[in-house]
Amino acid sequence: MNNFKLKIGALLASTAMMVAVSCSDDFLNVPPVGQLSENQLSTLAGIDAALIAAYSQVNGRGNRLGSPSNWVWGSIRGGEANKGTDPGDFTTINPIQRFENDAAGGEMGSKYNVCYEGIARANTVLRLLTKAGPDVTPADVIRLSSQARFLRAHYYFELARDYNRTPYIDETVDYGSGLETVKNDKDLWPFIIADLDYAVKNLPNTQAQVGRVNVWAAKAYLGKVYMYTKEFAKAKALFDDVIANGVTSNNLKYGLVPYYDDMFRAAKDNHQESVWAYQSAANTGSVNNANPEFDLNFPYNTGPAGPGNCCGFFQPSFTFVNAFRTVNGLPILDRTYNSPANEVKNDMGISSGAPFTPDAGPLDPRLDHTVGRRGIPYLDWMDHPGQAWIRNQPNAGPYSPKKYVYAKSEQGSYQDNSSWTPGYTGINFMIIRFADILLLAAEAEIEVGSLEKAREYVNRVRTRAINSFLKRSDGSNAANYQIKTYDTPWTVKATAQNAVRMERLLELGMEGHRFYDLQRWGTAQAELDYYFAYDGVKLASALGGAKYTEKYKWVPIPQDQIDLVGSDILTQNPGF
Repeated sequence: MNNFKLKIGALLASTAMMVAVSCSDDFLNVPPVGQLSENQLSTLAGIDAALIAAYSQVNGRGNRLGSPSNWVWGSIRGGEANKGTDPGDFTTINPIQRFENDAAGGEMGSKYNVCYEGIARANTVLRLLTKAGPDVTPADVIRLSSQARFLRAHYYFELARDYNRTPYIDETVDYGSGLETVKNDKDLWPFIIADLDYAVKNLPNTQAQVGRVNVWAAKAYLGKVYMYTKEFAKAKALFDDVIANGVTSNNLKYGLVPYYDDMFRAAKDNHQESVWAYQSAANTGSVNNANPEFDLNFPYNTGPAGPGNCCGFFQPSFTFVNAFRTVNGLPILDRTYNSPANEVKNDMGISSGAPFTPDAGPLDPRLDHTVGRRGIPYLDWMDHPGQAWIRNQPNAGPYSPKKYVYAKSEQGSYQDNSSWTPGYTGINFMIIRFADILLLAAEAEIEVGSLEKAREYVNRVRTRAINSFLKRSDGSNAANYQIKTYDTPWTVKATAQNAVRMERLLELGMEGHRFYDLQRWGTAQAELDYYFAYDGVKLASALGGAKYTEKYKWVPIPQDQIDLVGSDILTQNPGF
């Protein structure tokens, strides 16, 4: 009886609902969940939130090959690092390192997708500003649009360096309004310059929030772009201004951090050398707020005695380490540092339990702030034990990366334990730092004929290195460091160029610049031939037979993007 009553009740309820819905279909108009309307976003708070989203995309949002660190695209392709770890781990990097990747490869779209997501977010800000609500003042429009255009320029800069020409999409084009038919037949550099020029004219001197870009970051970035377009006089003018007058967003006069390693310590973030960095924070509840793309790039199997404990990627190359050999305090500029007389002694093939004495020098001290090598203090953890912290020496060599690795003293505060690996940190990544600007300025000075001004800038960088000897706990030098400034006037352009180019390798090594430098100098073939001739023999299983050709100057346009819109819209880079 009770069961019968339940069935009748259900039938009546169902009938009543059918009568209700037969009279109206309003129930189908359900507001979207978790989505803000354009009216909400067109307020000052809404547009600023959209701008923060454009900033947040800079670090790649967990896409390890999408961020401006460029540890694969710049450093591994540039020969200053090997993929590292084991050949069977993250195998899609193997053909990139060997310059054998094709357009359908698994990582060809990593940077492409990340940058276009960032461009879409910047364009959203600019589009919203055209429909801004009454609480958005003209001054707000300029303030927000100049930041959005700076960010859009950054994303297109990353695309231009890797893919050469990609579709240029601005805020006037969207899905369903022509975006799908935009070709990659235009040079991106004029658009990048236009956005940065707007930022230069409209950004403030400082910002209330240090993570936001200021006018000096825009001038520095525009100067860097001019180095790629070979407009050296324009670059020099901007660099002159930045070096003489530039300040950080938190109003610190630009300068070099006195001790080299202090640049990479989270407690000292947003220092005087940080022209533009993406902001990182640990222990916020999401590792996407941390420095996320180096989670694999720590020594292997360290246990509690070292940082990360995973996974052995991004190992410095033999050729890179050998470049730190000095003769009479100066680097070897004739590309003979891989010779038997100059190569740096290492523990390749020597177990951690066997006796080993580190290289007797002389060496540039920046080596031991950049590379973990056996017998030398690894930050404040312990002396690097060698093979015990290397996953597979025959695959990538005996060295570990050191920059942007958290110190033992930073554990639990500037390092995050909330994810699968402790390798997420609160260390900001510097996209542009002042030493980079000084050395770019030195290049520009050489091109306009001011060789002595270039020497001044290089010596300024080297003087900081002279004051940055790595010490042991007893105060003694960790190795035999011998480094001095260039004290003889520079009178020959080619000699000055070689000195500046080597200085960029030593100063900025493992920071993602190298391949792009070789690309714009036109020296990639010679430098990578030198790397493969040396590292390719020592690491025959990983690099044997590999070589660079000009085909790989550009990353191929991702094949899935061409498949999506058609080869009549997207033109593939030559050779792919």
